[in-house]
Amino acid sequence: MANEAINSKSTQEFIPIREIRDGVAILKDGGMRAVLIVSSTNFALKSADEQQSIIFQFQNFLNSINFSIQIFIQSRRLDIRPYIALLENRLKVQTSDLMRVQMTEYIKFIKTFTEDNNIMKKSFFIVVPYTPAALNISKTPSIQGIFGSKKSATTKNEDFEEQRTQLDQRVSVVEQGITRCGLRTVRLGTEELIEVYYKLFNPGDVEKPIPTR
Repeated sequence: MANEAINSKSTQEFIPIREIRDGVAILKDGGMRAVLIVSSTNFALKSADEQQSIIFQFQNFLNSINFSIQIFIQSRRLDIRPYIALLENRLKVQTSDLMRVQMTEYIKFIKTFTEDNNIMKKSFFIVVPYTPAALNISKTPSIQGIFGSKKSATTKNEDFEEQRTQLDQRVSVVEQGITRCGLRTVRLGTEELIEVYYKLFNPGDVEKPIPTR
C-alpha cells in the first residue's frame, strides 16, 4: 500500500496542470491553455489550385501570429460500443421479422469487423498558450512585504478574468486563421478538456468511464 501511494504521488507530480476552470487549463507555473478541436479535410482529393490555396492560407496564418501554438493529433481506437448499443435498442422495438433478421446480421458484422480490424479515429487539436507576465518585485521590502500579504479571492478572480481575456484574443486570432483555410474549429469547454487530458494521461483507461467527483 505504501508503494502504491508513493507511485501515485510521483505520477501526480509529472502532471503540469493545476486546475481546469471555465474552459481554461491552468498550469502549475501559472500558464494558461485553451484547446481547439479542428475539423479535417481530404487534401489529396483537392485540385492543385485548391491545394495551393490551402497552403497559402495556412502560411499566412502562421505568419500572422506572434505567439507559439501546438498542433496535436490524437489517434485512438474507435469505440464502437455506443453505436452497437443504439442498434440493439432499435432492434428491441423492431416489429418486422425481416428487419429484425437484417439488423441482427448487421450488428454481428459490425462486431466481427471491428474486432478483426483496428478502426482508428484521429482528432486534431490546436493548443493556444498564454503566460502572464512576471511581476517585477522591488528588492526593498514594503510595509506589506514585512507583515506579509495574501491576495484576496476577488483579486485572484480579477487577475484570472484579465488573463483569460488575453487568452481569448489569441484564440480568436487562431480561429479566424484556421477558418480561412476552409476548416472549422470548436473551443473545448471544461468537461471536454477534462476528458481530453484524462485520456491523454491515462492511455490505458480509454475505454473505461471517466471518474467523476
